[in-house]
Amino acid sequence: MTSQRSRDRMVRQLKDMGIHDARVLEVMRTTPRHLFVEEGLAHRAYDNTPLPIGYEQTISQPYIVARMTEACLQRGQPQKVLEIGTGSGYQAAVLAQLVPRVVSLERIRPLQRQAREVLNVLKLDNVSLRHVDGFGGWPEDAPYDVILLTAAPVEVPAALLDQLTLGGQLLAPVGAAGRQNLIRLVKTDQGFEKQDLGAVSFVPLLPGAIA
Repeated sequence: MTSQRSRDRMVRQLKDMGIHDARVLEVMRTTPRHLFVEEGLAHRAYDNTPLPIGYEQTISQPYIVARMTEACLQRGQPQKVLEIGTGSGYQAAVLAQLVPRVVSLERIRPLQRQAREVLNVLKLDNVSLRHVDGFGGWPEDAPYDVILLTAAPVEVPAALLDQLTLGGQLLAPVGAAGRQNLIRLVKTDQGFEKQDLGAVSFVPLLPGAIA
Protein backbone atom coordinates (compact mmCIF):
# COMPACT_ATOMS: atom_id res chain seq x y z
CA MET A 1 0.00 0.00 0.00
CA THR A 2 2.26 2.81 -1.25
CA SER A 3 -0.50 4.61 -3.11
CA GLN A 4 -1.44 8.25 -2.80
CA ARG A 5 -4.58 7.11 -1.01
CA SER A 6 -2.43 5.57 1.73
CA ARG A 7 -0.45 8.79 2.06
CA ASP A 8 -3.62 10.90 2.20
CA ARG A 9 -4.98 8.66 4.94
CA MET A 10 -1.75 9.10 6.91
CA VAL A 11 -1.99 12.90 6.59
CA ARG A 12 -5.59 12.87 7.81
CA GLN A 13 -4.41 10.95 10.87
CA LEU A 14 -1.65 13.49 11.47
CA LYS A 15 -4.20 16.32 11.35
CA ASP A 16 -6.43 14.48 13.80
CA MET A 17 -3.46 14.07 16.14
CA GLY A 18 -2.74 17.82 16.16
CA ILE A 19 -0.29 18.51 13.32
CA HIS A 20 -1.46 21.77 11.72
CA ASP A 21 1.48 23.24 9.76
CA ALA A 22 0.42 22.99 6.11
CA ARG A 23 4.06 22.88 4.95
CA VAL A 24 4.81 19.89 7.15
CA LEU A 25 1.65 18.05 6.14
CA GLU A 26 2.38 18.52 2.44
CA VAL A 27 5.95 17.24 2.78
CA MET A 28 4.70 14.25 4.77
CA ARG A 29 2.16 13.58 2.02
CA THR A 30 4.69 13.68 -0.83
CA THR A 31 7.78 12.06 0.74
CA PRO A 32 7.94 8.37 -0.26
CA ARG A 33 8.35 6.76 3.18
CA HIS A 34 8.25 3.30 1.58
CA LEU A 35 11.72 3.93 0.13
CA PHE A 36 13.15 4.20 3.65
CA VAL A 37 11.99 0.78 4.87
CA GLU A 38 12.74 -2.78 3.80
CA GLU A 39 10.84 -3.94 0.74
CA GLY A 40 8.96 -6.49 2.82
CA LEU A 41 7.58 -3.73 5.04
CA ALA A 42 6.67 -1.31 2.25
CA HIS A 43 2.98 -2.17 2.61
CA ARG A 44 3.12 -0.73 6.14
CA ALA A 45 5.12 2.38 5.27
CA TYR A 46 2.18 4.79 5.67
CA ASP A 47 0.82 3.26 8.86
CA ASN A 48 1.35 5.54 11.84
CA THR A 49 3.84 3.21 13.49
CA PRO A 50 7.60 2.85 13.88
CA LEU A 51 9.21 0.09 11.80
CA PRO A 52 12.50 -1.78 12.20
CA ILE A 53 15.39 -0.79 9.93
CA GLY A 54 18.01 -3.19 11.29
CA TYR A 55 20.83 -2.79 13.82
CA GLU A 56 18.21 -2.53 16.61
CA GLN A 57 17.07 0.81 15.17
CA THR A 58 13.68 1.99 13.93
CA ILE A 59 12.19 4.53 11.56
CA SER A 60 10.05 6.76 13.75
CA GLN A 61 6.29 6.77 13.33
CA PRO A 62 5.09 9.51 10.96
CA TYR A 63 3.43 11.44 13.80
CA ILE A 64 6.71 11.80 15.68
CA VAL A 65 8.55 12.92 12.53
CA ALA A 66 5.81 15.45 11.77
CA ARG A 67 5.67 16.68 15.34
CA MET A 68 9.41 17.23 15.62
CA THR A 69 9.52 18.88 12.19
CA GLU A 70 6.67 21.20 13.12
CA ALA A 71 8.48 22.08 16.35
CA CYS A 72 11.61 22.94 14.32
CA LEU A 73 9.62 25.54 12.38
CA GLN A 74 7.65 27.07 15.24
CA ARG A 75 10.27 29.66 16.16
CA GLY A 76 10.87 30.98 12.64
CA GLN A 77 12.59 29.61 9.58
CA PRO A 78 15.82 27.80 10.48
CA GLN A 79 18.65 27.98 7.98
CA LYS A 80 20.73 25.07 9.25
CA VAL A 81 19.65 22.04 11.26
CA LEU A 82 21.85 19.42 12.94
CA GLU A 83 20.22 16.00 13.27
CA ILE A 84 21.68 13.47 15.70
CA GLY A 85 20.79 10.01 14.42
CA THR A 86 20.25 9.71 10.66
CA GLY A 87 18.82 6.20 10.90
CA SER A 88 16.84 5.50 7.73
CA GLY A 89 17.25 9.11 6.55
CA TYR A 90 13.50 9.77 6.59
CA GLN A 91 13.55 12.60 9.13
CA ALA A 92 16.46 14.22 7.28
CA ALA A 93 14.54 13.92 3.99
CA VAL A 94 11.52 15.66 5.46
CA LEU A 95 13.63 18.44 6.97
CA ALA A 96 15.63 18.91 3.76
CA GLN A 97 12.49 19.94 1.92
CA LEU A 98 11.76 22.66 4.48
CA VAL A 99 15.14 24.14 5.45
CA PRO A 100 18.15 25.16 3.34
CA ARG A 101 20.68 22.82 4.96
CA VAL A 102 20.67 19.69 7.11
CA VAL A 103 23.73 18.11 8.72
CA SER A 104 22.95 14.60 9.93
CA LEU A 105 25.13 12.34 12.08
CA GLU A 106 24.93 8.54 12.20
CA ARG A 107 27.10 6.16 14.23
CA ILE A 108 26.22 3.01 12.22
CA ARG A 109 27.97 3.12 8.84
CA PRO A 110 25.65 0.71 6.93
CA LEU A 111 22.61 2.78 7.92
CA GLN A 112 24.36 5.92 6.76
CA ARG A 113 25.11 4.30 3.38
CA GLN A 114 21.51 3.21 2.93
CA ALA A 115 20.25 6.66 3.84
CA ARG A 116 22.62 8.29 1.36
CA GLU A 117 21.37 6.03 -1.44
CA VAL A 118 17.74 7.02 -0.85
CA LEU A 119 18.53 10.72 -0.43
CA ASN A 120 20.42 10.58 -3.73
CA VAL A 121 17.44 8.97 -5.45
CA LEU A 122 15.27 11.80 -4.14
CA LYS A 123 17.91 14.36 -5.25
CA LEU A 124 18.07 15.92 -1.78
CA ASP A 125 21.57 17.32 -2.08
CA ASN A 126 21.28 19.78 0.81
CA VAL A 127 21.84 17.02 3.39
CA SER A 128 25.41 16.45 4.63
CA LEU A 129 25.84 13.00 6.22
CA ARG A 130 28.61 12.32 8.73
CA HIS A 131 29.64 8.98 10.25
CA VAL A 132 30.36 9.87 13.85
CA ASP A 133 29.24 9.43 17.44
CA GLY A 134 26.52 12.04 17.98
CA PHE A 135 27.42 13.03 21.55
CA GLY A 136 29.95 15.60 20.37
CA GLY A 137 27.77 17.04 17.63
CA TRP A 138 29.53 18.42 14.55
CA PRO A 139 31.35 21.63 15.54
CA GLU A 140 32.87 22.03 12.07
CA ASP A 141 29.54 23.38 10.76
CA ALA A 142 28.31 25.06 13.96
CA PRO A 143 26.42 27.07 14.97
CA TYR A 144 22.99 25.60 14.18
CA ASP A 145 19.55 27.16 14.40
CA VAL A 146 18.07 23.82 15.44
CA ILE A 147 19.60 20.64 16.84
CA LEU A 148 17.27 17.66 16.72
CA LEU A 149 17.92 14.29 18.37
CA THR A 150 16.21 11.17 17.06
CA ALA A 151 17.54 8.98 19.89
CA ALA A 152 17.30 9.60 23.63
CA PRO A 153 20.20 10.53 25.90
CA VAL A 154 19.71 10.31 29.66
CA GLU A 155 20.90 13.93 29.77
CA VAL A 156 21.48 16.42 26.93
CA PRO A 157 25.20 16.46 26.03
CA ALA A 158 26.71 19.86 26.85
CA ALA A 159 28.67 19.85 23.58
CA LEU A 160 25.40 20.08 21.64
CA LEU A 161 24.21 23.11 23.58
CA ASP A 162 27.47 24.89 22.76
CA GLN A 163 26.72 24.48 19.03
CA LEU A 164 23.39 26.34 19.06
CA THR A 165 22.95 29.87 17.76
CA LEU A 166 21.64 32.46 20.19
CA GLY A 167 17.88 32.03 19.99
CA GLY A 168 18.33 28.54 18.56
CA GLN A 169 16.56 25.49 19.90
CA LEU A 170 17.41 21.91 20.73
CA LEU A 171 14.67 19.28 20.50
CA ALA A 172 15.38 15.95 22.14
CA PRO A 173 13.77 12.95 23.78
CA VAL A 174 15.49 12.76 27.17
CA GLY A 175 15.48 10.07 29.83
CA ALA A 176 15.85 6.36 30.39
CA ALA A 177 13.63 3.84 28.59
CA GLY A 178 10.04 4.12 29.76
CA ARG A 179 10.61 7.59 31.27
CA GLN A 180 11.37 9.80 28.29
CA ASN A 181 10.01 13.24 27.57
CA LEU A 182 10.44 15.36 24.46
CA ILE A 183 11.98 18.65 25.56
CA ARG A 184 12.76 21.94 23.87
CA LEU A 185 15.73 24.02 25.05
CA VAL A 186 16.00 27.57 23.68
CA LYS A 187 19.33 29.37 23.99
CA THR A 188 19.04 32.88 25.47
CA ASP A 189 21.43 35.50 26.82
CA GLN A 190 20.65 34.21 30.31
CA GLY A 191 21.00 30.49 29.58
CA PHE A 192 18.39 28.02 28.36
CA GLU A 193 14.61 28.08 28.53
CA LYS A 194 13.13 24.60 28.89
CA GLN A 195 9.76 23.37 27.67
CA ASP A 196 8.37 19.86 28.16
CA LEU A 197 6.51 18.68 25.04
CA GLY A 198 5.23 15.42 26.53
CA ALA A 199 6.05 11.74 26.93
CA VAL A 200 7.71 9.86 24.06
CA SER A 201 9.52 6.58 23.43
CA PHE A 202 12.78 6.50 21.45
CA VAL A 203 15.76 4.17 21.12
CA PRO A 204 18.66 5.25 23.38
CA LEU A 205 21.45 7.50 22.16
CA LEU A 206 24.57 5.34 22.29
CA PRO A 207 28.27 6.21 22.09
CA GLY A 208 30.81 4.94 19.60
CA ALA A 209 30.82 4.75 15.81
CA ILE A 210 30.33 1.37 14.11
CA ALA A 211 31.99 0.68 10.76
